[in-house]
Amino acid sequence: MINKHQQEFKESIEAERGNLGKKPDWLRVRLPSGKNYKDVHKLMRDANLNTVCEEARCPNMGECWNARTATFMILGEICTRTCGFCNVKTGKPPLLDKDEPRRVAEAVEKLNLRHAVITSVNRDELKDGGASIFSETIRLINETSPDCTIEILIPDFLGNEAAFEKIMENPPDILNHNLETVPRIYHAVRPQAKYQRSLDLIKWFKNKGLRTKSGIMVGIGEKNSEVFEVMQDLKDYGCDIMTIGQYLQPTQNHLPLDRYVTLEEFEMFSKKGTEMGFLAVESSPLVRSSYHADKHARL
Repeated sequence: MINKHQQEFKESIEAERGNLGKKPDWLRVRLPSGKNYKDVHKLMRDANLNTVCEEARCPNMGECWNARTATFMILGEICTRTCGFCNVKTGKPPLLDKDEPRRVAEAVEKLNLRHAVITSVNRDELKDGGASIFSETIRLINETSPDCTIEILIPDFLGNEAAFEKIMENPPDILNHNLETVPRIYHAVRPQAKYQRSLDLIKWFKNKGLRTKSGIMVGIGEKNSEVFEVMQDLKDYGCDIMTIGQYLQPTQNHLPLDRYVTLEEFEMFSKKGTEMGFLAVESSPLVRSSYHADKHARL
């Protein structure tokens, strides 16, 4: 359920935009299939594990699972925040599942994953935001699958440096934290988050020696000039890798799509990022946070 500010933003977008027209062909994807995809799907269900691939309806799920790369969503499936773009359920989460790290590590081992991405819902009711579960998950994967590289896509932990330190007890290969959008529309897209707090988080982990990553959506009400400003902010705060993808409205209850960003614009963002000095910029309509994540771990 979106709040008052989000509803006002939703109405302003709908009032100002023109006719979107039909969905471009480049946003159409095949239904996922293949042996590796089926293996991953079965194991996730058998182990009672969640994936953001499924929860967020990621269009690249088939490609990634068939390449034996998966994004696990830990800390349950209910988020304490009400972001206007996200399809993950919100509400009061259940008790913390402390056995979850073991099950994730076992799944990584059984699937012989080359690269594992670990993300989570926000758990603002927990003292450390769930950082200890992230840390334990990394530790167990390193123990049972030492050749598997690990990326974690973390929430902001409310800027709690004690939670950051807990992550550093078992550091990942890549530390990812998404800005998601431009600061002007944060109040609607990420109402419980703070743009500066997220930048500070990226800088904190970069200063600890980690490879850092972040991403945004486009087509949700931002301007291209604002995208460039966000890219510069990320570079200034130590971000190494960036992802830029097309926002797609999950349901009518979420923030509306403002426009379909053209392929030429995505190419422009990629070129600009290269000029700024990012190690890699994944910029195209179907790009999501975990897209080509295994390549980023081996740059």
